Amino acid sequence: MTPFRLDGRVALVTGGASGIGEHTVRVLAAAGARLHIADLNLDAAARLAAEVPGAAPLQLDVTDPASVEAAFASISKLDIVVNNAGIGLVGNVEETALDDFQRLFRVNVEGVFLVTKVAVPKLIASHGVMVNIGSVGGLVGVKRRYAYCATKGAVVMMTRQLAVDYPTQFRVNCICPGTVDTPFVEGYLEKYHKHEKDKIRLELNARQPIGRLGKPEEIAYMALYLCADESAFVNGAVLSIDGGWSAA
Repeated sequence: MTPFRLDGRVALVTGGASGIGEHTVRVLAAAGARLHIADLNLDAAARLAAEVPGAAPLQLDVTDPASVEAAFASISKLDIVVNNAGIGLVGNVEETALDDFQRLFRVNVEGVFLVTKVAVPKLIASHGVMVNIGSVGGLVGVKRRYAYCATKGAVVMMTRQLAVDYPTQFRVNCICPGTVDTPFVEGYLEKYHKHEKDKIRLELNARQPIGRLGKPEEIAYMALYLCADESAFVNGAVLSIDGGWSAA
């Protein structure tokens, strides 16, 4: 009896072609699931699918209702949805432009809403599981992350509310990572700290009390636990995996 198996189950991961999404695809597939790698970058999704047995690329723009509807219409059976797609923004309230604020909400909040809305009937039919990827920024205030914290706080509460409305039909939980060593972080360093990457990387490591960045596979294995039968009593939970950041 091997624990945490997902044999025969069909999973979809948004933003599944890179970072936490990519590692979640690999971990769920290794546990026996068939994967839909849903990503705006179809080429990247196809490259990953070629490496992962039982995986298929799926073009998906989480901000476009037509794209979301079309993607899910092509899937007859769905047991697992991981809402992972998201973007970030640096800035306090005075530094945050309205356009950027709205863009973050379109991706991080409306995107989760649109995917959830079409996924729920399929998850009810399969008595399935949803995992939302939030952030420590949805639990504590992070300096100069005004819009980002607002969006991830919304993801936390969307998760809890779903568990109240659908307590027996399907399970839904939220993972709140600290800073994880992914292309997302590399993009942040390139955009905001191009000439001081090493210095800022040390600061990012130190921000977690444990003294290092998280690894994307660590987040993926928590997602695996939440998708597996072994977590059947976990519902509406918000689980931090942040090296002790939110405890400090």
